[in-house]
Amino acid sequence: MTTTTRPPGKTTVATNVLLTIARLTTLQIEGVSRMHQSSGGVNRIFHKGDYGEGVHVKIEDDRIFADLHVVLDNDVNIREVSRTIQNEVMRAFSDMVGMEVGRINVHIENIDYPSEQIAAPEESNIE
Repeated sequence: MTTTTRPPGKTTVATNVLLTIARLTTLQIEGVSRMHQSSGGVNRIFHKGDYGEGVHVKIEDDRIFADLHVVLDNDVNIREVSRTIQNEVMRAFSDMVGMEVGRINVHIENIDYPSEQIAAPEESNIE
């Protein structure tokens, strides 16, 4: 009998899985309010990759490239939250899928402020 060490087959991961990993990992980070729905528009026609709920993922040369469009909470350090997003998404891709990460771009699309802070100032009571 001959024993082989070759794996029994091939595993493929759908890009929708990568989109979900990136989105859920990003939403778990403190300071992230929500994902921003990027329309894509003309860019979707000319650029390869998959889009979904604020995430764009492209695979080139067996490396993952991702663009994350987020809305942050107010009163957070944008730089720290962005770096945390990059590190955590890179770790999630590496741990869950085992693929190399080329680049994780974070796009801050907006800041969510509580509605009381952006409401019009109250009118003075004149009698």
